[in-house]
Amino acid sequence: MAAEDRSRAVATGASGIVRPPRPRLDLPKAPRRRLLPEYDPEAFGRFSERIARFLGTGRFIVWMTLIIILWVVWNIFAPEHLRFDEYPFIFLTLMLSLQASYAAPLILLAQNRQDDRDRVTHEQDRKQNERSIADTEFLSREIAALRMGLGEVATRDWIRSELEAMVKDLEERRLFSQPESDEGDRGGATRP
Repeated sequence: MAAEDRSRAVATGASGIVRPPRPRLDLPKAPRRRLLPEYDPEAFGRFSERIARFLGTGRFIVWMTLIIILWVVWNIFAPEHLRFDEYPFIFLTLMLSLQASYAAPLILLAQNRQDDRDRVTHEQDRKQNERSIADTEFLSREIAALRMGLGEVATRDWIRSELEAMVKDLEERRLFSQPESDEGDRGGATRP
């Protein structure tokens, strides 16, 4: 009886409202049925870029011009029973409209993908520039610290100038102390 009460309490909750069973979070959801066909957006994007790249070439314009010329020539000079699009060329207009209606979205899709790539590239460039600026600032601080530290370090030129000053001082002392010793030698005192 106590087990039934516990299971009823779990199903109803503290308020007595019956809840549906909770889905398990450790299992993937069952795929839902879709009305639209599934496709790989990345593959479709690559396909649209190839078409957009082809539509932007001179080869496409040459092929399109040749097809239109052949279409018009065939429907003007072919035997009457073999013509499929008479003079106002309504079917040709329909085909060109159909081609344009598919080409425009494909070109826009390719441009959007290129914009996304450019955005990622610009973001990476911006981050790289920030890192370069941070590195430059760090190196500038390090160089400034080294210069400040070198101000307190004895350099070769400073030691040389100090040694030269000491040599001059010694020479001056020797010159001042030398006349006294020369006078003593003149006085006739001989050294043993």
